[in-house]
Amino acid sequence: MKKSMKAVFVLAVAAAFAILGISPALPQDKPADNMQILLEKIRADKKLLVAANMELTEQEAKAFWPIYDKFQDELFLLRARTARAIKDYSDSYKDMKNEKAKALLEESLAIESLGLKLRQSYLPKFRKALPEKKVARYYQIENKIQASLNYELAKEIPLVQ
Repeated sequence: MKKSMKAVFVLAVAAAFAILGISPALPQDKPADNMQILLEKIRADKKLLVAANMELTEQEAKAFWPIYDKFQDELFLLRARTARAIKDYSDSYKDMKNEKAKALLEESLAIESLGLKLRQSYLPKFRKALPEKKVARYYQIENKIQASLNYELAKEIPLVQ
């Protein structure tokens, strides 16, 4: 699991930076199409990682994957909001005013709060689809991915000046 998770993390970080416009690796002819391809690849790789580690029965898979897909759609919206906040921060961190620092901190805490609410709102849905141990395993996988993404972003984001 470690090697495949690391690949997903690297792709997730690359996507976050690409969303922010930080990555020059994509050709400039059709950036929207290339971004869409990259995001679809990340989602597919993540889904493969989850599938490889969940050990779902056929019946569990039929119930789990539609819930997973909806959850990922909502999670993506939060990650896009995070990317916008990071972009906003990167545009102003060198000469940041107190008001901007306050707004960015409040946005960061709002995103964290919404993430918790999202995970809590999907918990009963996942519990209907899977035995409790598999729900716990899935949440562990998501937590590991988020922790790794947070770590990679923290390495790249400088402290407020």
